Amino acid sequence: MSATKAARERATIVDVARAAGVSRQTVSNVLNRPELVAAPTRDRVRQEIVRLGFAPNVAAQQLRRRRASAYGFEVNPSLVGKMGHILDGFLVELTTTAPGHQSHLVTFTADRDDVLAGYRQLLGTGLVDGFIVGDTRYGDPRPAWLVESGVPFVAFGRIWDLPALDQWVDVDGRAGMRTAVEHLLAEGYGSVAFLGWPVGSPAGDDRRQGWLDGLAGSTADTPSLVEESVQDLNRATCAAARLLERMGGAGAILCASDLLALGAMRAVRAAGLEPGSDIGVVGMDDSDVAEALELTSLRQPLREAAVAAWRILHGDPKGRAPALLAPTLIIRNSSTRSQEKKP
Repeated sequence: MSATKAARERATIVDVARAAGVSRQTVSNVLNRPELVAAPTRDRVRQEIVRLGFAPNVAAQQLRRRRASAYGFEVNPSLVGKMGHILDGFLVELTTTAPGHQSHLVTFTADRDDVLAGYRQLLGTGLVDGFIVGDTRYGDPRPAWLVESGVPFVAFGRIWDLPALDQWVDVDGRAGMRTAVEHLLAEGYGSVAFLGWPVGSPAGDDRRQGWLDGLAGSTADTPSLVEESVQDLNRATCAAARLLERMGGAGAILCASDLLALGAMRAVRAAGLEPGSDIGVVGMDDSDVAEALELTSLRQPLREAAVAAWRILHGDPKGRAPALLAPTLIIRNSSTRSQEKKP
């Protein structure tokens, strides 16, 4: 058997837990703090370890013997050269709230050819007790690897491929979009179109569903009024222009992000119309640009998310896992027919 095949078929801590009929934490306790486990259970787990040929992760065991009170956070997980407004803000909040949880952060960078390389390297140094994972997505190998390695972690973003895992905190984009639709309908916009990311983005699909939820049962229920764009201002402007043509120059455009919303505002003005009084526009993320341009947007509760992440990571009884947090709609001129801000 090749080394690659052997590694692929090697038993994991999850396999041992399943075979012994116990939790992954119980297996971890047997390996690292056996005095916490009842003798019959401890014996059963050890029998399964031998039977399955499970080889504990040495670096992970070292972590349990020598706590560093530090947690790794990968910057640039998408390998696009920058983190973006939300991850930037989340990192700041993690850093400022860390002392209150007797912890600190160790940042590291991604490897384009091996997503897990930075995690293995940092784990092997013994400098961190675990990780806070950002920018989760479909096909993300990090959560499963961390579980199999017995390494503590929490994710900022749902673990889309492993719905049984509850070690995450996320912002409820679906609920936020629904709230935004309700606001636009209350403002009197006869239709609400959606400008979103291409289908297949987990967060984008979730936000699109929130738009559909908000439309359901209303007189503005026109689910065909949708266009897609990647996170590019020029492409978003073109996509919004196509929407405006189909909308007949009336209604509102709800966008999956502030950048898409900026494209919508450009298209609206290029058509000789005014955001707010003619066409409502709402974004998500409440970036600095949104505030400067009077764009209504959904603000993500990043500080609350950071505190929830620390609590989940430390098993704080005040925390809850998973933690799905509601965004706040910040209403500005781009979505008010009277062009006046509302409290």
